[in-house]
Amino acid sequence: MARIAGVDLPRNKRMEIALRSIYGVGPKVAAEVCAKSGVPVDRKSDELTEVDVVRIRDVLESQYKVEGDLRRQVALDIKRLMDLGCYRGLRHRKGLPVRGQRTHTNARTRKGPRRTAIKKK
Repeated sequence: MARIAGVDLPRNKRMEIALRSIYGVGPKVAAEVCAKSGVPVDRKSDELTEVDVVRIRDVLESQYKVEGDLRRQVALDIKRLMDLGCYRGLRHRKGLPVRGQRTHTNARTRKGPRRTAIKKK
């Protein structure tokens, strides 16, 4: 089993798909990494040699920000917005949608489950 950037790649999947299990690697980056490291995109993750794994790891570490570094950067960006007190930071602080979505209905992912009001008799 190949381990890249602290993540075990899923078994028996094409490299183009298996690399997407790494945080910060999507379809475009996965294809670019395969091309730069010389690994065919249709090779299964089980068939990787140690040399292939090292080449992929080198490309990811040198040219892309993935996993822990990227998570840390995103968290710091959100914290900076909250410390500034800008509109987006306030929305993050309150746990509401940040990008202009409506909240009268929907937005349950950000707001959490409904809290029903108890009616007095």
